[in-house]
Amino acid sequence: MISVSTDEIANRIPMTPSSLRESMARFATGVIVLSVGGDDIHGMTANAFTSVSLDPPTVLCCVAHSAVMHKALLAQKRFAVSVLGSDQEDLARHFSDKRRPLGPDQFHRVEWEPGEFTQAPLLHGALAWLECELTEFHDSGDHSIFLGTVINSSKSADGSGLLFFDGAFQGTGSADAS
Repeated sequence: MISVSTDEIANRIPMTPSSLRESMARFATGVIVLSVGGDDIHGMTANAFTSVSLDPPTVLCCVAHSAVMHKALLAQKRFAVSVLGSDQEDLARHFSDKRRPLGPDQFHRVEWEPGEFTQAPLLHGALAWLECELTEFHDSGDHSIFLGTVINSSKSADGSGLLFFDGAFQGTGSADAS
């Protein structure tokens, strides 16, 4: 049996959106740029992203209903993921800035190339890239969970990853090619 001390109970935070955000800030996540191509070209920084299955190869990303990306994903049905390296904090900040231009202009000063299968932007210098077909989505509260089958992937030379922890970007340290 696991017991909880009186001090631990006293330190519990009442459940509100801000208290959940504060608690989840203590969970380190990787940082990606999610992108779609075509008429709805758009990019968005995200950290609610994970691998779901190796067979079939499946990933998921959570996107707010209010985000421009939500509508773009539903319209295009294909997307790309650029896994950011520790030296790409500027890109993470750019694609999370609500004041950036929308459409093709948000990529004006960003080096990228269209994915072979999705035509979605793949950002130069990323640690890895995935191209995906949207297979299903599920609404959950104020977000949707988008599941995609990975149809193409590649990785760059070794490098350290970009993390988001406690409200700040941080690097993973050096990657060792063992």
